[in-house]
Amino acid sequence: MSALSEIRSLSRAGRSDFTSEANKKEERAAYLFLLPWLAGLVLITAGPMLVSLYISLTDYNLLQAPNWVGTDNYTQMFSDERLKNSLGVTFIYVFISVPIQLAAALGLAIALNYGMRGLSFYRSVYYLPSLLGGSVAIAVLWRQLFGTSGLVNQGLEAIGVANPPAWISDPSTALGTLITLNVWTFGAPMVIFLAGLRQIPTMYYEAASVDGASQLRQFWRITLPLLSPIIFFNLVLQIIHAFQAFTQAFIVSGGTGGPSDSTMFFTLYLYQMGFGNFQMGYASAMAWLLLIIVGAFTAINFAASRYWVFYDD
Repeated sequence: MSALSEIRSLSRAGRSDFTSEANKKEERAAYLFLLPWLAGLVLITAGPMLVSLYISLTDYNLLQAPNWVGTDNYTQMFSDERLKNSLGVTFIYVFISVPIQLAAALGLAIALNYGMRGLSFYRSVYYLPSLLGGSVAIAVLWRQLFGTSGLVNQGLEAIGVANPPAWISDPSTALGTLITLNVWTFGAPMVIFLAGLRQIPTMYYEAASVDGASQLRQFWRITLPLLSPIIFFNLVLQIIHAFQAFTQAFIVSGGTGGPSDSTMFFTLYLYQMGFGNFQMGYASAMAWLLLIIVGAFTAINFAASRYWVFYDD
Protein backbone atom coordinates (compact mmCIF):
# COMPACT_ATOMS: atom_id res chain seq x y z
CA MET A 1 0.00 0.00 0.00
CA SER A 2 2.85 2.37 0.80
CA ALA A 3 4.35 1.87 -2.67
CA LEU A 4 0.98 2.55 -4.31
CA SER A 5 0.49 5.71 -2.25
CA GLU A 6 3.96 6.89 -3.22
CA ILE A 7 3.18 6.34 -6.92
CA ARG A 8 -0.06 8.32 -6.59
CA SER A 9 1.74 11.10 -4.78
CA LEU A 10 4.36 11.32 -7.51
CA SER A 11 1.62 11.32 -10.16
CA ARG A 12 -0.21 14.21 -8.48
CA ALA A 13 3.04 16.13 -8.12
CA GLY A 14 3.75 15.62 -11.82
CA ARG A 15 0.30 16.85 -12.81
CA SER A 16 0.69 19.85 -10.51
CA ASP A 17 4.05 20.75 -12.04
CA PHE A 18 2.59 20.38 -15.54
CA THR A 19 -0.40 22.59 -14.67
CA SER A 20 1.85 25.19 -13.06
CA GLU A 21 4.07 25.30 -16.13
CA ALA A 22 1.03 25.61 -18.42
CA ASN A 23 -0.33 28.49 -16.34
CA LYS A 24 3.02 30.29 -16.53
CA LYS A 25 3.05 29.94 -20.31
CA GLU A 26 -0.47 31.36 -20.51
CA GLU A 27 0.53 34.27 -18.27
CA ARG A 28 3.57 35.02 -20.43
CA ALA A 29 1.39 34.90 -23.56
CA ALA A 30 -1.17 37.21 -21.95
CA TYR A 31 1.49 39.77 -20.98
CA LEU A 32 2.94 39.55 -24.47
CA PHE A 33 -0.41 40.42 -26.03
CA LEU A 34 -0.97 43.17 -23.45
CA LEU A 35 2.45 44.70 -24.08
CA PRO A 36 1.36 47.12 -26.86
CA TRP A 37 -1.50 48.39 -24.69
CA LEU A 38 0.75 48.74 -21.63
CA ALA A 39 3.35 50.58 -23.71
CA GLY A 40 0.65 52.93 -25.01
CA LEU A 41 -0.65 53.50 -21.48
CA VAL A 42 2.78 54.45 -20.18
CA LEU A 43 4.12 56.38 -23.18
CA ILE A 44 0.95 58.04 -24.50
CA THR A 45 -1.34 58.44 -21.47
CA ALA A 46 0.19 58.03 -18.02
CA GLY A 47 3.62 59.45 -18.89
CA PRO A 48 2.36 62.69 -20.50
CA MET A 49 -0.16 63.15 -17.68
CA LEU A 50 2.60 63.02 -15.06
CA VAL A 51 4.72 65.43 -17.09
CA SER A 52 1.71 67.76 -17.42
CA LEU A 53 1.16 67.62 -13.66
CA TYR A 54 4.78 68.61 -13.07
CA ILE A 55 4.61 71.42 -15.64
CA SER A 56 1.44 72.76 -14.00
CA LEU A 57 3.57 73.45 -10.91
CA THR A 58 6.14 75.44 -12.87
CA ASP A 59 6.54 78.61 -14.90
CA TYR A 60 7.33 77.25 -18.35
CA ASN A 61 7.37 79.21 -21.62
CA LEU A 62 8.49 76.38 -23.97
CA LEU A 63 11.82 78.12 -24.59
CA GLN A 64 13.49 77.98 -21.18
CA ALA A 65 13.72 75.33 -18.50
CA PRO A 66 10.68 75.06 -16.22
CA ASN A 67 10.88 77.18 -13.07
CA TRP A 68 9.19 75.66 -10.01
CA VAL A 69 6.40 77.90 -8.65
CA GLY A 70 4.35 75.39 -6.67
CA THR A 71 0.59 76.03 -6.68
CA ASP A 72 0.84 79.61 -8.02
CA ASN A 73 -0.74 78.64 -11.34
CA TYR A 74 -3.74 77.17 -9.56
CA THR A 75 -4.23 80.15 -7.25
CA GLN A 76 -3.92 82.50 -10.23
CA MET A 77 -7.01 80.91 -11.79
CA PHE A 78 -9.21 82.26 -8.99
CA SER A 79 -8.54 85.84 -10.16
CA ASP A 80 -8.58 85.19 -13.90
CA GLU A 81 -11.80 86.75 -15.21
CA ARG A 82 -11.37 85.41 -18.75
CA LEU A 83 -11.01 81.91 -17.35
CA LYS A 84 -14.25 82.34 -15.38
CA ASN A 85 -15.96 83.62 -18.51
CA SER A 86 -14.67 80.66 -20.54
CA LEU A 87 -16.06 78.28 -17.91
CA GLY A 88 -19.42 80.03 -18.10
CA VAL A 89 -19.49 79.78 -21.90
CA THR A 90 -18.52 76.11 -21.74
CA PHE A 91 -21.18 75.29 -19.15
CA ILE A 92 -23.87 77.00 -21.23
CA TYR A 93 -22.71 75.07 -24.28
CA VAL A 94 -22.77 71.74 -22.42
CA PHE A 95 -26.04 72.24 -20.53
CA ILE A 96 -27.98 73.38 -23.61
CA SER A 97 -26.50 71.39 -26.48
CA VAL A 98 -26.23 67.95 -24.86
CA PRO A 99 -29.89 67.59 -23.75
CA ILE A 100 -31.17 68.89 -27.11
CA GLN A 101 -28.78 66.61 -28.99
CA LEU A 102 -29.85 63.53 -27.02
CA ALA A 103 -33.53 64.41 -27.39
CA ALA A 104 -33.13 64.78 -31.16
CA ALA A 105 -31.17 61.53 -31.34
CA LEU A 106 -33.79 59.63 -29.33
CA GLY A 107 -36.69 61.08 -31.30
CA LEU A 108 -35.15 60.15 -34.63
CA ALA A 109 -34.17 56.69 -33.36
CA ILE A 110 -37.79 56.05 -32.37
CA ALA A 111 -38.94 57.19 -35.82
CA LEU A 112 -36.43 54.91 -37.54
CA ASN A 113 -37.39 52.00 -35.29
CA TYR A 114 -40.83 51.68 -36.88
CA GLY A 115 -39.45 49.52 -39.70
CA MET A 116 -39.28 52.11 -42.46
CA ARG A 117 -37.85 51.16 -45.84
CA GLY A 118 -34.19 51.90 -46.48
CA LEU A 119 -33.37 51.90 -42.76
CA SER A 120 -29.68 51.17 -43.38
CA PHE A 121 -29.44 54.11 -45.78
CA TYR A 122 -31.08 56.60 -43.40
CA ARG A 123 -29.06 55.30 -40.49
CA SER A 124 -25.84 55.90 -42.44
CA VAL A 125 -26.95 59.36 -43.60
CA TYR A 126 -27.87 60.50 -40.09
CA TYR A 127 -24.68 59.03 -38.65
CA LEU A 128 -22.48 60.91 -41.12
CA PRO A 129 -22.58 64.27 -39.25
CA SER A 130 -21.06 62.59 -36.19
CA LEU A 131 -18.04 61.61 -38.28
CA LEU A 132 -17.62 65.03 -39.88
CA GLY A 133 -18.99 67.43 -37.26
CA GLY A 134 -15.70 67.87 -35.42
CA SER A 135 -13.65 68.45 -38.56
CA VAL A 136 -12.14 71.71 -39.72
CA ALA A 137 -13.99 71.48 -43.04
CA ILE A 138 -17.42 71.40 -41.37
CA ALA A 139 -16.44 74.27 -39.06
CA VAL A 140 -15.43 76.35 -42.09
CA LEU A 141 -18.70 75.42 -43.81
CA TRP A 142 -20.63 76.42 -40.69
CA ARG A 143 -18.88 79.78 -40.65
CA GLN A 144 -19.93 80.35 -44.25
CA LEU A 145 -23.52 79.27 -43.59
CA PHE A 146 -23.99 81.66 -40.68
CA GLY A 147 -21.97 84.54 -42.11
CA THR A 148 -23.54 87.94 -42.70
CA SER A 149 -24.24 87.05 -46.33
CA GLY A 150 -24.29 83.30 -45.76
CA LEU A 151 -26.81 80.76 -46.94
CA VAL A 152 -28.93 81.04 -43.78
CA ASN A 153 -29.40 84.79 -44.16
CA GLN A 154 -30.01 84.42 -47.88
CA GLY A 155 -32.81 81.99 -47.08
CA LEU A 156 -34.29 84.37 -44.49
CA GLU A 157 -34.19 87.25 -46.94
CA ALA A 158 -35.88 85.08 -49.56
CA ILE A 159 -38.88 84.56 -47.28
CA GLY A 160 -39.13 88.26 -46.46
CA VAL A 161 -37.05 88.66 -43.29
CA ALA A 162 -35.42 92.09 -43.45
CA ASN A 163 -31.99 92.65 -41.91
CA PRO A 164 -31.34 89.12 -40.60
CA PRO A 165 -28.83 88.89 -37.74
CA ALA A 166 -25.10 88.54 -38.28
CA TRP A 167 -25.05 85.21 -36.49
CA ILE A 168 -21.34 84.68 -35.85
CA SER A 169 -20.59 88.40 -35.44
CA ASP A 170 -23.21 89.02 -32.76
CA PRO A 171 -22.29 88.04 -29.18
CA SER A 172 -25.93 87.13 -28.48
CA THR A 173 -26.13 84.55 -31.30
CA ALA A 174 -22.54 83.38 -31.92
CA LEU A 175 -22.62 80.68 -29.24
CA GLY A 176 -26.00 79.52 -30.53
CA THR A 177 -24.45 78.63 -33.89
CA LEU A 178 -21.95 76.34 -32.13
CA ILE A 179 -24.71 74.79 -30.06
CA THR A 180 -26.62 74.13 -33.29
CA LEU A 181 -23.54 72.50 -34.78
CA ASN A 182 -23.16 70.17 -31.80
CA VAL A 183 -26.86 69.25 -31.91
CA TRP A 184 -26.47 68.48 -35.62
CA THR A 185 -23.91 65.78 -34.76
CA PHE A 186 -26.54 63.53 -33.16
CA GLY A 187 -25.73 60.51 -35.34
CA ALA A 188 -23.59 58.51 -32.91
CA PRO A 189 -26.03 58.59 -29.96
CA MET A 190 -28.89 58.00 -32.42
CA VAL A 191 -27.36 54.73 -33.62
CA ILE A 192 -26.82 53.61 -30.02
CA PHE A 193 -30.41 54.53 -29.12
CA LEU A 194 -31.66 52.61 -32.15
CA ALA A 195 -29.72 49.52 -31.09
CA GLY A 196 -31.20 49.81 -27.60
CA LEU A 197 -34.74 50.17 -28.93
CA ARG A 198 -34.29 47.01 -30.98
CA GLN A 199 -33.51 45.10 -27.76
CA ILE A 200 -36.79 46.00 -26.00
CA PRO A 201 -39.18 43.01 -26.25
CA THR A 202 -42.33 43.82 -28.23
CA MET A 203 -44.46 41.81 -25.81
CA TYR A 204 -44.31 44.72 -23.33
CA TYR A 205 -45.91 47.05 -25.86
CA GLU A 206 -48.46 44.43 -26.87
CA ALA A 207 -49.49 43.91 -23.26
CA ALA A 208 -49.70 47.67 -22.70
CA SER A 209 -51.86 48.07 -25.81
CA VAL A 210 -54.23 45.38 -24.59
CA ASP A 211 -54.51 47.27 -21.29
CA GLY A 212 -55.42 50.43 -23.21
CA ALA A 213 -52.17 52.37 -22.66
CA SER A 214 -51.63 55.22 -25.13
CA GLN A 215 -48.45 55.63 -27.17
CA LEU A 216 -47.28 58.43 -24.89
CA ARG A 217 -47.87 56.34 -21.77
CA GLN A 218 -46.01 53.41 -23.32
CA PHE A 219 -43.10 55.73 -24.02
CA TRP A 220 -42.93 56.97 -20.42
CA ARG A 221 -43.62 53.63 -18.73
CA ILE A 222 -41.83 51.17 -21.02
CA THR A 223 -39.42 52.81 -23.46
CA LEU A 224 -37.71 55.29 -21.16
CA PRO A 225 -37.18 52.93 -18.17
CA LEU A 226 -35.86 50.08 -20.32
CA LEU A 227 -33.72 52.49 -22.36
CA SER A 228 -32.36 54.34 -19.31
CA PRO A 229 -28.97 52.51 -19.30
CA ILE A 230 -28.45 53.60 -22.93
CA ILE A 231 -29.54 57.15 -22.10
CA PHE A 232 -27.08 57.20 -19.22
CA PHE A 233 -24.28 55.89 -21.42
CA ASN A 234 -24.92 58.51 -24.11
CA LEU A 235 -25.28 61.26 -21.51
CA VAL A 236 -21.88 60.58 -19.95
CA LEU A 237 -20.13 60.31 -23.31
CA GLN A 238 -21.69 63.43 -24.80
CA ILE A 239 -20.98 65.56 -21.71
CA ILE A 240 -17.31 64.56 -21.85
CA HIS A 241 -17.24 65.23 -25.59
CA ALA A 242 -18.90 68.65 -25.18
CA PHE A 243 -16.42 69.76 -22.52
CA GLN A 244 -13.60 68.92 -24.95
CA ALA A 245 -15.05 70.95 -27.84
CA PHE A 246 -12.39 73.09 -29.47
CA THR A 247 -12.22 72.96 -33.28
CA GLN A 248 -15.63 74.50 -33.89
CA ALA A 249 -14.98 77.55 -31.69
CA PHE A 250 -11.46 77.98 -33.00
CA ILE A 251 -12.49 78.02 -36.66
CA VAL A 252 -15.75 79.94 -36.36
CA SER A 253 -14.20 82.68 -34.21
CA GLY A 254 -10.88 82.71 -36.07
CA GLY A 255 -9.10 81.53 -32.93
CA THR A 256 -10.11 84.61 -30.91
CA GLY A 257 -13.16 83.26 -29.06
CA GLY A 258 -15.05 86.33 -30.24
CA PRO A 259 -17.08 88.31 -30.58
CA SER A 260 -16.54 89.63 -27.05
CA ASP A 261 -15.39 86.20 -25.84
CA SER A 262 -18.89 84.81 -26.47
CA THR A 263 -17.41 81.65 -28.01
CA MET A 264 -14.36 81.44 -25.75
CA PHE A 265 -14.54 77.80 -24.75
CA PHE A 266 -12.36 76.67 -21.88
CA THR A 267 -10.29 74.54 -24.26
CA LEU A 268 -9.79 77.49 -26.60
CA TYR A 269 -8.61 79.72 -23.76
CA LEU A 270 -6.29 76.92 -22.65
CA TYR A 271 -4.85 76.81 -26.17
CA GLN A 272 -4.36 80.57 -26.22
CA MET A 273 -2.54 80.58 -22.90
CA GLY A 274 -0.32 77.65 -23.79
CA PHE A 275 0.53 78.25 -27.44
CA GLY A 276 -0.39 81.92 -27.85
CA ASN A 277 1.03 83.43 -24.67
CA PHE A 278 3.55 80.61 -24.07
CA GLN A 279 2.33 80.14 -20.49
CA MET A 280 2.51 76.38 -20.66
CA GLY A 281 2.59 75.95 -16.89
CA TYR A 282 -0.67 77.85 -16.52
CA ALA A 283 -2.20 75.98 -19.46
CA SER A 284 -1.26 72.65 -17.86
CA ALA A 285 -2.93 73.74 -14.63
CA MET A 286 -6.03 74.60 -16.66
CA ALA A 287 -5.94 71.15 -18.25
CA TRP A 288 -5.95 69.54 -14.82
CA LEU A 289 -8.83 71.79 -13.77
CA LEU A 290 -10.76 70.57 -16.81
CA LEU A 291 -9.97 66.97 -15.87
CA ILE A 292 -11.31 67.59 -12.36
CA ILE A 293 -14.49 69.22 -13.71
CA VAL A 294 -15.19 66.40 -16.17
CA GLY A 295 -14.43 63.82 -13.47
CA ALA A 296 -16.79 65.58 -11.06
CA PHE A 297 -19.64 65.65 -13.59
CA THR A 298 -19.06 61.99 -14.40
CA ALA A 299 -19.09 61.07 -10.71
CA ILE A 300 -22.31 63.05 -10.18
CA ASN A 301 -23.94 61.26 -13.09
CA PHE A 302 -22.95 57.86 -11.71
CA ALA A 303 -24.20 58.80 -8.24
CA ALA A 304 -27.53 60.06 -9.61
CA SER A 305 -27.96 57.10 -11.95
CA ARG A 306 -29.10 54.85 -9.08
CA TYR A 307 -32.32 56.88 -8.91
CA TRP A 308 -33.31 56.79 -12.57
CA VAL A 309 -31.34 54.09 -14.39
CA PHE A 310 -32.97 50.65 -14.32
CA TYR A 311 -31.18 47.42 -15.16
CA ASP A 312 -32.64 43.99 -15.79
CA ASP A 313 -31.22 42.61 -12.56
